[in-house]
Amino acid sequence: MKTLFAAGALLPEGWVDNVRIGIDASGHIAEIEQDAKARAGDTDLGDRVLLPAIANLHSHAFQRAMAGMCEHRSPHGDDFWSWRALMYRFLDVLTPDHVEAIAAFVYIDMLEAGYASVGEFHYLHHRPGGKAYDNPSETSERIFAAVEVTGIGLAHLPVLYSHGGAGKKPLEGGQLRFGCDPDRFDALVDKAARALSGLSKDCSLGVAPHSLRACDPEALGEIAMRYRSGPVHIHIAEQEREVADIEAWLGARPVAWLLDNVDVDSHWCLIHATHMSDEETTGLARSGAVAGLCPITEANLGDGTFNARSYMAQGGRFGIGSDSNIRISLSEELRQLEYSQRLACQARNVLADPGASTGETLYRRVARGGAGALARNSGALEKGRLADMIAIDATHPALCGLDRRQLLDGWVFAGDDRLVTDVWSAGRHCVEGGRHVRREDVERRFRGVMAELKNRI
Repeated sequence: MKTLFAAGALLPEGWVDNVRIGIDASGHIAEIEQDAKARAGDTDLGDRVLLPAIANLHSHAFQRAMAGMCEHRSPHGDDFWSWRALMYRFLDVLTPDHVEAIAAFVYIDMLEAGYASVGEFHYLHHRPGGKAYDNPSETSERIFAAVEVTGIGLAHLPVLYSHGGAGKKPLEGGQLRFGCDPDRFDALVDKAARALSGLSKDCSLGVAPHSLRACDPEALGEIAMRYRSGPVHIHIAEQEREVADIEAWLGARPVAWLLDNVDVDSHWCLIHATHMSDEETTGLARSGAVAGLCPITEANLGDGTFNARSYMAQGGRFGIGSDSNIRISLSEELRQLEYSQRLACQARNVLADPGASTGETLYRRVARGGAGALARNSGALEKGRLADMIAIDATHPALCGLDRRQLLDGWVFAGDDRLVTDVWSAGRHCVEGGRHVRREDVERRFRGVMAELKNRI
């Protein structure tokens, strides 16, 4: 067993000083000793403090390679749908080798930002034009290779994407690389599950019916029943046009239709859920599902603002994800989430529990929600949970004038991810001194891929 000693740690009961945490060979927390002293053989973290690491519940890793390519205004104006059209054209040049290199780089950035695990919402299954690879799980296995290199924990979420829009519109263009009917999807998931067994035991498999516009009701119900034991993620109500299209087709708004027609429970994660009525907000909060919020991407795409204050007041669970990965920053996702509510409500500290720190309230909630969304035994520093942990530098200028109760406010609202010094994923010490232990090699490969893509796009 390896043991860490830290000046402080955020435990479920609150901040404590002088903590020893033992990690067993399976990557779980075996013991926690408070008011302790460092012993011979401990890894002494000095003035650093330990926090539970966050699960990044929603990622499309390949989209990181597009960052900065879609910020030039067209003559006709831009929105989510014009961005999506550009994304589909970008897909025409991506190979499995590219996918692997980009994902590895993305996962290193995530780990350095303080994420210990990721939910990879993976829909890039086939060759350009839609023809299958000889190995149906070829691109999933490239994601697995990136996970093995970087050490990040994974919940792999293969996507069922059957239609090009509401009303069972045919797939076209870049969508052909995503396309699966339920039988083809089952074969892909089965092959991916066998390949996943070669990764660390904390890596898992779920499913992701892409959205109501890309899955017909019959297939969605079938998939939901067949894979109900693991995480089920779905895009929902991201755009007002999407809401209108679904209502015109199915006779109800997306969240309302899903809650009325599918057994949505704690296994589910509804990504975005940006445009909900009051009734839908209440229904989602009471369902036990997790709202998967991606504040940076939602702002970048002009999606709108999640009604977080009402949702949280009703006990709704939520976590955060980096989605398009245009900017990978844990602290900035939390800051963007709170600031979006401040602008909407014209108030301050909107999402804090009464009398509590805003940063700590958000951090604890996303830690629990993200772990729940990935069905990962993490989210808190407790005996028996996975050792998904981060250390931050409490002496950093952004934090040095604050007491323990203010540290997360300092990090979220005055600092950035440079405060993160160390990250452990299921006990794997992936980030040391603020830098991933394999960054140099992975970044070199990523740079080579980006040079190649630049010449082909």
